[in-house]
Amino acid sequence: MLPPSRRDFVSLTLSESGSYTDSKQWHRQSCWRKWKQLSRLQRSLILFTLMLLLVCGIATSPTLIGHWRGEIRLEAVREAFRHAWKGYKNFAWGHDELKPISKSHGEWFGLGLTLIDALDTMWILGLKEEFAEAREWVARALSFDKNVDVNLFESTIRILGGLLSTYHLTGDSLFLEKAKDIGSRLMPAFNTASKIPYSDVNIGKGTAHPPQWTSDSTVAEVTSIQLEFRELSRLTGDPKYKLAVMEVMKQVHKLDGKQDGLVPMFINTNNGLFTHQGIYTLGARADSYYEYLLKQWIQGGKTENELLDDYLLAVEGVKKNLLKKSTPSGLTFVGELSHGYFSPKMDHLVCFLPGTLALGAHFGLPADHMELAKQLMETCYQMYAQMETGLSPEIAHFNMHEGSTQDVEVKIADRHNLLRPETVESLFYMYRFTKDKKYQQWGWEILQNFNKYTRVPTGGYTSINNVRDPANPNPRDKMESFFLGETLKYFYLLFSNDPNLISLDKYIFNTEAHPLPIWPQSE
Repeated sequence: MLPPSRRDFVSLTLSESGSYTDSKQWHRQSCWRKWKQLSRLQRSLILFTLMLLLVCGIATSPTLIGHWRGEIRLEAVREAFRHAWKGYKNFAWGHDELKPISKSHGEWFGLGLTLIDALDTMWILGLKEEFAEAREWVARALSFDKNVDVNLFESTIRILGGLLSTYHLTGDSLFLEKAKDIGSRLMPAFNTASKIPYSDVNIGKGTAHPPQWTSDSTVAEVTSIQLEFRELSRLTGDPKYKLAVMEVMKQVHKLDGKQDGLVPMFINTNNGLFTHQGIYTLGARADSYYEYLLKQWIQGGKTENELLDDYLLAVEGVKKNLLKKSTPSGLTFVGELSHGYFSPKMDHLVCFLPGTLALGAHFGLPADHMELAKQLMETCYQMYAQMETGLSPEIAHFNMHEGSTQDVEVKIADRHNLLRPETVESLFYMYRFTKDKKYQQWGWEILQNFNKYTRVPTGGYTSINNVRDPANPNPRDKMESFFLGETLKYFYLLFSNDPNLISLDKYIFNTEAHPLPIWPQSE
């Protein structure tokens, strides 16, 4: 008997009457009929359940959580900027600084310092309306033809740096023309016998001089104007700006008076020699010398080996002479050396160092630089976290004695907070290079504390006198231009997860947080 025939296919016959389509339509009508037969309560419960499942699904997605958190934080920075700008616009428009408590302004150079410092921040934050009104002021009202003395260093990093950065970000030639103007007006500062520049320049008269009380300039000031003047030469094709500032670096490179690459704080403009020798710090008057050694090397395409050698030697000098650990937590901190005696004093300004070390490691310097950066970053965060307001003092002293119960002590005269950017700056670098979310979280805590203790309801933020008294932080009635130029900018970059937002492979930040391009290798 033969087996039944076997089919290797399935036969499906559709009638020409379209019964398959009719069947789908009938099914939809049947479902709709059943839905309509449910009570209003039953339908509501089903819809609520579906919505709950959807929300729970979204809420448990780490990617979506991270995205939402990031957007909330970015918008918080934009809102903080708008609030600060509101105070400046209402009470200090066109002036150097806002006094938010008294609803007035302060003048330093009379050049709209806060507005110029904030230009590239507005551009980066996408605040088009605020940027447009600031640009109009620059076009119509900003003039450097004034009989006024300005500080060479501060004018270079805030005004020249701010204009150059805004030109690069926007391509708007207005800002380049203004940069050329102020840059040329600052050049008389270099007319000294030693080629070490004077600290003060009259930009209207074309004269320069040291302060009335000394013939010295600070080492940080004369060695932290190079990025800006070098870039001005590149853009104008005129080498005079670069030659002037590189002459300073050449002289400092060969000077006696250093200790393991660490420099004194003062240099004489008459003879070009270090003065007040024997005191070494990474705080005020010396800090950005070290920062600019590395950044000039990066800016120039990593070809100027003298700058790199001086930087690497200085880092080893810090490790050998200034690096200690606190008690009881073992926080790594950078102290000061005075004629052979160590002081456990650390300025908040020193908190630029973790970011600088991390930047160097990113560009191929020793891996232990990054390890040290992580340790110092923890210390700088603790300078905030261990204060009652969650805000760092201007200067901290670290305990090194056995039996100490707290790591950080703050003298009464050092308890002020000026809205400084250095810790947020380093948090930005650390997050960019490690992707460790804790750095964003630390920054978020700091921003919330700025909002809690320094925000002025009518607009603006104020420096405070006492970070140890949450009940009465004692506002000082001053918003420094760097709060908009640096602090809020670094918060925004810290909270952004976009590595191409001011890529650190394409831009180098000057010491006022103004990004300037890293030169192509061909240059």
